[in-house]
Amino acid sequence: MARLHERERTPREREGSPWTGLGAVLAKEMADHLTSARMFILEILIVLTAVGTVYAALQGIRSGGQTKFLFLRLFTTAREPLPAFIGFLGFLVPLIAIAMAFDAINDEFNRRTISRVLAQPIYRDALLMGKFLAGLFTLAVVFSAIWLLIFGLGILGLGVPPTGEETARALWFLLVTIFYGGIWMSLAMTYSIIFRSPATAALASIATWLFFTVFWDMVVGLVVRLFQPAQVFSLEQALQLAQLELNLARFSPNTLFAEATIILLRPSVRSLGIVLPIQLDRALLGSPLPLSQSLVLIWPHLTGLIAVTILLFVVGYVLFQRREIRA
Repeated sequence: MARLHERERTPREREGSPWTGLGAVLAKEMADHLTSARMFILEILIVLTAVGTVYAALQGIRSGGQTKFLFLRLFTTAREPLPAFIGFLGFLVPLIAIAMAFDAINDEFNRRTISRVLAQPIYRDALLMGKFLAGLFTLAVVFSAIWLLIFGLGILGLGVPPTGEETARALWFLLVTIFYGGIWMSLAMTYSIIFRSPATAALASIATWLFFTVFWDMVVGLVVRLFQPAQVFSLEQALQLAQLELNLARFSPNTLFAEATIILLRPSVRSLGIVLPIQLDRALLGSPLPLSQSLVLIWPHLTGLIAVTILLFVVGYVLFQRREIRA
């Protein structure tokens, strides 16, 4: 009879929405991020970097004598010994995102609070989504504050307000930066689900970032050499190898971020691929592209950044749903 009753028993269904408690998790995690000592140290580091690079950029702009897109030059102008601000961002954004998410899930297991949280009317869906959105919104708040700081320093240093074109391009640059950080945040959160130790998750995240930052170009060069013929090859084959190298390099989030920022912050750049002399015939060289055309060039990059962020989050979501949770 007991077996008969077990066969007739239907699976337990969820009661209510799977996103119940999402707002509570989001508010709690954002408060933890914004008030933590870790975030305070990172914010000080970013502010000092922004102030230093903008001051150096102002000195370079004043001595350069150019009058177009001055506020965009605040992000791209380098002056010894400091690099441009976008150079610092390419290095700092992944580290900040990893620092915010490498212990997002495994810390709950180590403190044995995960069962208590899920015992409340909060599903795993809301818990994971709330932690991810809290980190992403925190990144948006921090980078928006830095964006406003740079524009404020630019107005004080240059004495002129930014144009609408400059403001729109800088806003798109801010959006690309946030999604670039979202990739590394979702990666670190996935490692936080896979590894029980936060130290292991942090090392795995940093190792992945170092691989794409330092070693990916070496791997691409080796792969291209495998397809390179031993004998003298034609111009068409050389173009195909160059295009292959460029496509493989774009598998790296760093390359996507770098190319997107170049197009947005340097309107005079009109192409990201290989340009032949015949393609420059009757082209207006030196004239800046309108924002709409620049967005057409970087739209695949922005789509790729968003797609990789969603893909990594889905992988972490599936692993977290299959994770055994004990009281």
